[in-house]
Amino acid sequence: MKNRLLWGIMFSSLLIRASYAQTTAPAPCGPVPTENQMKWQEMEYYAFVHFSLNTYTDQSWGYGNEDIKLFNPDKADCRQWARICKDAGMKGIIITAKHHCGFCLWPSKYTEYSVKNAPWKDGKGDMVREMADACKEYGLKLGIYLSPWDRNHPDYGKPEYITYFRNQLTELLTNYGEIFEVWFDGANGGDGYYGGANETRKIDRTTYYDWKNTYALIRKLQPNIVIWNDGGDRGDLRWVGTEEGFVGETNWSLLNDTGEVHWNMLHYGLETGNAWVPAEVNTSIRPEWFYHPGEDTKVKTVPQLMDLYYNSIGRNGSLLLNFPIMPNGLIHPTDEKMALEFGKAVKELFAVNLVGKAKAEASNVRGNAKRSGAAKAIDGNIDTYWTTNDSITNASLIIDLGSPTLFNRCMAQEYIRLGQRVKAFTVEALVNGNWKEVANATTIGYKRIIRFPSVKATKVRFTITDSKSCPVISNIGIYNAPLFLNTPSITRNQSGIVTITTNDIGPIFYYTTDGSEPTTKSTVYSVPFYADGKVEIKAIAHDPAVGKSSPIGTEKFDISKKDWKIVGNNEEKTSTIFDGNISTVWHHRSDKKMPIDLVIDLGNHYIVSGFKYLPDQNKWSSGIISNYQFYISADKIKWKLADEGEFSNIKNNPVWQIRNFSPAMARYVKLIALKNTWGDDVAGYAEVDVITE
Repeated sequence: MKNRLLWGIMFSSLLIRASYAQTTAPAPCGPVPTENQMKWQEMEYYAFVHFSLNTYTDQSWGYGNEDIKLFNPDKADCRQWARICKDAGMKGIIITAKHHCGFCLWPSKYTEYSVKNAPWKDGKGDMVREMADACKEYGLKLGIYLSPWDRNHPDYGKPEYITYFRNQLTELLTNYGEIFEVWFDGANGGDGYYGGANETRKIDRTTYYDWKNTYALIRKLQPNIVIWNDGGDRGDLRWVGTEEGFVGETNWSLLNDTGEVHWNMLHYGLETGNAWVPAEVNTSIRPEWFYHPGEDTKVKTVPQLMDLYYNSIGRNGSLLLNFPIMPNGLIHPTDEKMALEFGKAVKELFAVNLVGKAKAEASNVRGNAKRSGAAKAIDGNIDTYWTTNDSITNASLIIDLGSPTLFNRCMAQEYIRLGQRVKAFTVEALVNGNWKEVANATTIGYKRIIRFPSVKATKVRFTITDSKSCPVISNIGIYNAPLFLNTPSITRNQSGIVTITTNDIGPIFYYTTDGSEPTTKSTVYSVPFYADGKVEIKAIAHDPAVGKSSPIGTEKFDISKKDWKIVGNNEEKTSTIFDGNISTVWHHRSDKKMPIDLVIDLGNHYIVSGFKYLPDQNKWSSGIISNYQFYISADKIKWKLADEGEFSNIKNNPVWQIRNFSPAMARYVKLIALKNTWGDDVAGYAEVDVITE
């Protein structure tokens, strides 16, 4: 009897231990975020402001010799900056306290090249102080950008400069309250004024700044800070390899704490990394970081900003959006308008989470359902989660919406305090009794948002198909986002394949190929289609949820380009100038001075009556042709000058340049670049086309 009792007690104890083991939290999987990184991640969206002497010289980077008397912003108002950022939904502001030119927006006692010697406020001003006060008033966090490279300081490149650099860091990190982030640009060394030396100075950016001890100083002065650095040792956050506003669709918040880092690691993270280094996506609301009057018409639109949102915050990153400050010291009205409308659009997107009254069930639950059951994934609390037994690396969760519900977005979050785990997942909808996959993706991390065409379903199945360890999901949200019904873009490649797109994912496209106006009874666009030769295609984007359509997009395509060839140049990328993709570009670099000839064989004889030229569309575009001649020939022997002139204002407005001339028979055409906007010997082409009778 005693033995039976003893065995019973032992057996019960084992059951209790086994049960307890499955109800406790899973062990961390790999690296996890620090508390500082966690607080930063939860901010999601914050601002940059760029303002310096080169604001007044229309330069991208100051050289370091700009006249300090230029700095006199008569309407400077950091409260305006803070108000706009707050109303736009941002959580903080990083101010460029010193950019590469070396000019300081605070009265640094270590240099004369600062606001203390500028006309602004008779030398009594302190822009960093005003920014700190404005952030405090509007409940925003303050960040500091301090350029390690200083093109003004005479000691840059010498050991003495590091003392100067750290002295300025100490000023900024002790006099303005709590700083949530310090930002170091990766531009290090090059030509500069350097106190009048006017020379080029090179440094080893991996050793020169002695980052280990510099970081120690930063963390001592600001214990709650995160460090962004593209110029040396790993910081707390990483660059994503581009300033265009997106991170990789697969995005691990991991890197190795030592060793070489290449572009793929920056863009996608490293699944096997041994350090938590999440992605910060930095971009500007305009093409460049500082204000340029020529960019007043190039401010990102709300659909473009929403695309940035999905490709940064929606891909397990943060979004750092820059405002270039005007010379008067204010954010431009257009920038303000777009930022506020963008903030409103994001708010509307997440206004109604359709899982609010839903029920959820999971294929596997770790122990006690009250602690880690399916309901924890839809309770809206990021500190609770659904998780599975340790051995489970694939599992599904079904959300019952109760009735047929229209939706087009799915949001998922991992409880990253226990690490990033999910490697792949799918989203399915139960439509008319059948499961239909609407989306699939790879990593989740802190937050992942998936877009797909609207679907009406009674249930949603969220399935983790691969995970590094048992999944730990803190939140799943289902939304029906308003669609941006912008005019569709219609492109055709060299093979004659037509593609129709817009800024958003979800609208249904209808199109015609006979020039008639499209309606919802026209042909539905599902995949790219063939339409060679001269054809006029019209298309609309339609949202069935609201029954509205976009303005009509129209594109007239001329003769087929299948047989086109570049004459006299064998470079691989030459065909990009007629591939139909405005994002691809070829730069023709001459081994002599301008002019530069581009000769195209059209493959057959046509009556040519004009041509079209589109320059490089990239932010740092080069080779933009400003002055040209255009020749035609039937035999490549006798050439006739068909047109010549200037592409007016093409630098500030690099759109399609269309020129018409008297029709003539031709098989060969020649575009001669006589001059470009940079004054060098490069001719760049995104696209070239001809107009025929």
